[in-house]
Amino acid sequence: MTTPLTHPITEDDIADYLGSNPEFFERHAELLAAVHLSSPHNHRAVSLQERQAEMLREKIKVLEHRMMDMIRHGNDNVLLSGRLLRWAASLFGTADATELPGRITSDIATRFAVPQVALRVWDVTPTLAQAPFAQGVSDEVKQFAASLDEPYCGLNTGFEVTDWLPDPAAAASLAILALRGLAGATGPGPLIGLLVLASPDSQRFNSAMGTEFLERIAELCGAALARLRQA
Repeated sequence: MTTPLTHPITEDDIADYLGSNPEFFERHAELLAAVHLSSPHNHRAVSLQERQAEMLREKIKVLEHRMMDMIRHGNDNVLLSGRLLRWAASLFGTADATELPGRITSDIATRFAVPQVALRVWDVTPTLAQAPFAQGVSDEVKQFAASLDEPYCGLNTGFEVTDWLPDPAAAASLAILALRGLAGATGPGPLIGLLVLASPDSQRFNSAMGTEFLERIAELCGAALARLRQA
């Protein structure tokens, strides 16, 4: 007469036993071929060994895709870094500093495929006070720029700075970059301006995107435009 089990064996108990006793399949190797599972690809019955091989192939395929993504992103970063370095060389090779604001906006638009770009610089030398790039900057905009610890990226919710753009109505998403002059020994350089990038694509500049590349752009622009400042 058999005695009923007080605590029936569960699937977890079996899984724990097999995980703790891998030699079980060495003692019962015939089970590897005898146990048949349903294949997720064609629903035919396959042996446990075949199913394990399928799972391994699937894992390898996932890893291959990840590796290709890493290689692609690495190549993209190299190309982008090269483009940024060439642009930096052209900025600092510009003899006439008054050409820099126009060059910066046009270069960003063409080199980095940004539909709309606007730029303002303040506290410039008196001879440049009436230049277009020094106009239309309110105290509120300066306060907003001072509050930016990193570039703002997100939807255009009616920012005042969109008035600087050629077509404000077409600006669905924005990247707003505070520009600072050359850093001193005691800390960051003075706030000297604001750069606005805009796109009709609401996801082009979004709150989840990384800002490191935009920060490098802001640093380059700030360093170049420091030549327009009052001494």
